[in-house]
Parts: sequence; structure tokens; C-alpha cells
Amino acid sequence: MARQTAPYPSDAVVRNAAALADAFRKHAIPIFLVRVTPSPDRKDALRPIADTPVPAQVPPADWAEIVHELGPMENDFVITKHQWGAFYGTDLDLQCRRRGITTMVLCGISTNIGVESTARFAYEYGYQQVFAEDAMSALSAEEHLHTVTKIFPRIGLVRKTEEILAGL
Repeated sequence: MARQTAPYPSDAVVRNAAALADAFRKHAIPIFLVRVTPSPDRKDALRPIADTPVPAQVPPADWAEIVHELGPMENDFVITKHQWGAFYGTDLDLQCRRRGITTMVLCGISTNIGVESTARFAYEYGYQQVFAEDAMSALSAEEHLHTVTKIFPRIGLVRKTEEILAGL
């Protein structure tokens, strides 16, 4: 959460995501909180040959902690991912299907990496999706804008937090 994000600062993303989570809990809608953490030996890190490789990093000690404003609360599910998307190598799909979930609202950091990767899997698995555009952000406004204007409208509905809350 210490990273600088755009077009929304991370505290605004957390505030909007927390508003959604609080409203969903009041309506008994399941909450899936996703965190990312490497394996202790870091051997699950991808190292593709790439024009712009991601530099190897050792995340800070609190990297995988879920921000206090979001929870987890009783009955929330915590998914620990090791790659960009929340489906790959986790039981997210299994847990959603067992509960009859067919639609999901996505938010988080980073729009064009974690959220987009998760959204592409969700689309391929047949989930309906709503993207909380102001409850996500990227490292640059350009990256965020590209994903929410070019990718997400093809696979779901892009809405503001207030629109989603009003629809409940």
C-alpha cells in the first residue's frame, strides 16, 4: 500500500473497496480477500525472457497482510496467490462454485496486473464480472485507463463504487 498509484491513490482504493466489502457483508454476499506472497524459497517466481523483465524483489515483511480496513472479518475468505491472478494455483474457483457464485465484483491493486489477470481467468471460467473502477489503481494512470477502457468493457461491466452500492 506504500506504492504510489494512479489515477487513484491507494488510500482511496482501500476506502472504496472497504465500502463495497462492508455493504456486501450486510447483504450476506461472500467476500474473498486476495493477498499475494511468494513461497519461502522464492522458487515460484516467474522468470520469463522479456523485453521489460520485472526486477527480483524481496517484499517487505508485511507484504501479505490484508489492510485493516478490509478485514478479514468473520466468514470472509482469504485467498493467497503466488502469481498475478487470483485463480491460478488457488481454490478461488472451487470456493465460488461451491457457493453458487456466478457474478463477482473485482477491485484491487494493480488494475492491469493482478485485477486484469484475475478478470481474464474469470471471463474464461464463465463468471459475470463488475469492475469497481475507482476501487482499483495501477502504477500509472495510462495503465489503469487502458485496462478499464479497452479490456474490461469486453468482459464485464465497468462501474464506480457508488453505482455498485446503489445497485445493491
